[in-house]
Amino acid sequence: MKHSISVLMLAFLLLNCKEEIDTTFLITDTKVGVLEKESLARDIDLIYAQDSVVKDTLRLGLGNKAKKIRIYEKGGTHLLTLTPSADSIPTIENVRFEDDRYKTGKGININSTFKDIKDAYTIKKVITSRNNVLVLVKESNVYFTISKEELPSSLRYASSVNIEAVQIPDKAKIKYMMLGWD
Repeated sequence: MKHSISVLMLAFLLLNCKEEIDTTFLITDTKVGVLEKESLARDIDLIYAQDSVVKDTLRLGLGNKAKKIRIYEKGGTHLLTLTPSADSIPTIENVRFEDDRYKTGKGININSTFKDIKDAYTIKKVITSRNNVLVLVKESNVYFTISKEELPSSLRYASSVNIEAVQIPDKAKIKYMMLGWD
């Protein structure tokens, strides 16, 4: 009898224990690791106190706000490039992911392919520019840039052609992966 009660209690404890998820490099629509959507640009040095924060020194010397803020691990690995908003009290407007440890909840990172994106998300829109295509997805504020060099040669050099998702090869690599907060 004591043995069955012990087994039941152990089973109850195991069922009620939730696996803790490491969010250090998790990308959501409101957070990127420790950075939150509401975080102020002036607090970046505090938020990344354990890392190295590099701001555009020319702009700072002229009394302007930093145009880009780069975050590096103490070991030198480039983690993120942040773009502050132009508001009177700037927050972070865009986050560019430089390190492949940053992943969306669906497992997409900068080393993913277009097929990985298609399998994880619904493609909302493809915007064609001179050298790249921008891929927007429905379920997230994360967006992806793919170089036209990844496309078939018939599409690479045609500047007036609107490229559709079906024309992008599955193996096309991501050039940039970004998150837009507005």
